[in-house]
Amino acid sequence: MSHNPQVRPARRPRRLRASAAIRELVRENALRAGGLVLPLFVSEKVTEAQEVPSMPGVRQQTLDGLRREAEAAWKLGVRSVLLFGIPREKDEQASQACADEGIVQRAVRALKADLPELVVITDVCLCEYMSHGHCGIVRHEGGHAHILNDESLELLAATAVSHARAGADIVAPSDMMDRRVRAIREALDGAGKQGTVIMSYAAKFCSAFYGPFRDAAESAPAFGDRRTYQMDYANGAEALREVELDIAEGADIVMIKPGLPYLDIVWRVKERFGVPTAVYNVSGEYAMVKAAAARGWLDEKSVVMETMMAFRRAGADLIISYWAREVLGWMREKGN
Repeated sequence: MSHNPQVRPARRPRRLRASAAIRELVRENALRAGGLVLPLFVSEKVTEAQEVPSMPGVRQQTLDGLRREAEAAWKLGVRSVLLFGIPREKDEQASQACADEGIVQRAVRALKADLPELVVITDVCLCEYMSHGHCGIVRHEGGHAHILNDESLELLAATAVSHARAGADIVAPSDMMDRRVRAIREALDGAGKQGTVIMSYAAKFCSAFYGPFRDAAESAPAFGDRRTYQMDYANGAEALREVELDIAEGADIVMIKPGLPYLDIVWRVKERFGVPTAVYNVSGEYAMVKAAAARGWLDEKSVVMETMMAFRRAGADLIISYWAREVLGWMREKGN
């Protein structure tokens, strides 16, 4: 048979999907066990673990319960946790946010004593500690409530320093006040904590997907909403500007939150800046899948593993997820 140089070989992409072994051979992305972060909640208000009704499998823990949960997660392969605290008392100055004996500060010391190699990340925000539930200091004028930006920075910086002194490896400001990364970096450096990493919630959108989390952290605002400081979900270019500012101010890792509805932002951030990039697989995403799986409408494992790969494909280096433990187990199963 003569060779015709005008005829090109037929392209058949299915050749590379013929078997599990071939699919794995040419797979472009893979999950990393070390890139999974498990959120945990510790509360001064509970005397035993309390499941969050809207988040099956997620619990508010006592300090002792938190230690047991972290140890169990460590044995499953979890190497990083993101810690949220619920104080017994709240006020309009968020005084427990930076207290040396605050719930997060005590929890960090306990976790680092039990598991020195565990990477402990602390959420740096004020909403869980403010009686009004907002992420900054509030001033009421003319019948309107104003969340004060610059007046909140000192308190946020003091909170981050208190977490670092307790032993936190990474502090994660989630408030979305302007210039808070710079204020925290300067405060940490001034306190001799130059080695403490800042993971900034750099592009945090005002989202309906946070509802179940606010049950877990008891952080719903008592009035108004967070639209004046969290981002408008219609804006992508603005997210890039926010990330650029946080990097310039000293952020070591940047985060996009929520996750699935904002994969385009994850991709653009990673492509533009190339810095370590995190994504938060938030409570609403978790609750939806849990509810559908409970009714037999979705296969939970398949949906979750597909979701994790979507985050990696979009460019996320770190994935914060309430499924971190389960994902590690599924990764070990043959064929994943």
